[in-house]
Amino acid sequence: MDLREELKKYADIINYELEKNIRREECPERMLNSSIEYSLISSAKRLRPILMIAAYMLFREDYQEVFPFAISMEMIHNFSLIHDDLPAIDNDDLRHRKTYKS
Repeated sequence: MDLREELKKYADIINYELEKNIRREECPERMLNSSIEYSLISSAKRLRPILMIAAYMLFREDYQEVFPFAISMEMIHNFSLIHDDLPAIDNDDLRHRKTYKS
């Protein structure tokens, strides 16, 4: 199996685990949950959780044990990307090495 196939295999596993952990029931936070789902379930490469799983597999074979940590890392990364672009959090004119004027 080549690297691309291996990365896709683990990305699919991570996407499945993320899907399992998204709240979809009716609740007051439904709009927030929909926004989280939209941003989290994307065509991301999932390199951070893949690297965490790969590092874990150096020492143990039961890589399912590391899923909660890998999924958490991906969620935190996603959170940081969204909040980095919110003007209320970072209202700088310079973003991603480009100047923006509001």
